[in-house]
Amino acid sequence: MEISREARPTSGRRSRLALAGFAAAVFVAAAIGGLGVQGTTDEYASLRQPAWAPPSWLFGPVWTVLYALIAVAGWLVWRRVGFSPALWAWTAQLVLNAIWTPLFFGAGQYGLAFAEIVLMWLAIGVTVALFSRVSRVATALLLPYWAWVTFAAALNLSIWQSNT
Repeated sequence: MEISREARPTSGRRSRLALAGFAAAVFVAAAIGGLGVQGTTDEYASLRQPAWAPPSWLFGPVWTVLYALIAVAGWLVWRRVGFSPALWAWTAQLVLNAIWTPLFFGAGQYGLAFAEIVLMWLAIGVTVALFSRVSRVATALLLPYWAWVTFAAALNLSIWQSNT
C-alpha cells in the first residue's frame, strides 16, 4: 500500500520550523556522538585496523554530509505524511546512531558496539523501506547513510576481532 505522494499542506513558516526541528534532532545525535569521540584520535590510531580503514580525519566531513541528508530525508517524509510510522523508524535509527559512538570510542566496547551497529543497520533498512512508500527522494537521501553504516559495521567487526 503506497501512501499518497501529495504533499501535506504546510505553511512556509511551519515547514521551515519543522526542518529546523529535524536538523536539531540530528544535531543532538551528532553532539552525543561527538562527546563520545573527544580525545580519542590517538586511541583510534593505536588500534589494529584493516588496511582499508579510513584515516580518522575523514569521519567528521563524511558524517556532516550524512547528518544533513538524514535531516532533510526525515523532513521530506514529515511534509508528506506527518509524524507517521516511517518517522518513528527514523527516530529509532537516530537514537541508535547516537548510542554507537560512545559505545565504540568512549567505552571501547567493540563487541557491544558491533551488536548495536547491526541493530542500527536494520533500523535504517526499516526506515528506508517505510520511506520508499512516501518519497523516492527521501529514500535516496538515506542510501549513502546506509552504505556508510554498512562500511562502518564491517570496520567495527574487523577492529573488534583484531583487538581482542
